[in-house]
Amino acid sequence: GNTFEDYSRILQRVPTMRAAAYMRVSSSANSSKLSLVQKGVCEAIQCKTEELVIREQGVYLIYCHLNFHFPSCSTSPTDLKIELLVNDRVDRQTLSTWCESETCQEKTFKTLFQLHLTHLNEEDRISVTLNHPKFLNEDSLPNENVLGILRYSDRM
Repeated sequence: GNTFEDYSRILQRVPTMRAAAYMRVSSSANSSKLSLVQKGVCEAIQCKTEELVIREQGVYLIYCHLNFHFPSCSTSPTDLKIELLVNDRVDRQTLSTWCESETCQEKTFKTLFQLHLTHLNEEDRISVTLNHPKFLNEDSLPNENVLGILRYSDRM
């Protein structure tokens, strides 16, 4: 239950949805910007390699669910920063400090979830960056790292 495939099937059956995207993300080789690697749902939104492009202006709910893996403890805290970008400008960010030496255990796993409700215009580009993409858990939970967006219907 509650896997990438489950949510993808659910979103495909939502009748009032006007635009939606639900994509698995992974870290890029030479960039802090995450790559969109698997189409789950891409309806009335253009899904590119590193960004989602809005086709119709409106109010959108953007969400990002990411899992992190710290293979070993650090002697100092590690700040994780997720940035939701609109047209390459930070529109929302989350900063969390993880893995302090007193509380950290070997192979620590953490999850961050970010929600953002905003008005978007046609051709706006949505992307996500991480300050430490190397900690993104792509081994044991690759399908659980997702970027999604839903447009609110006028008929709610």
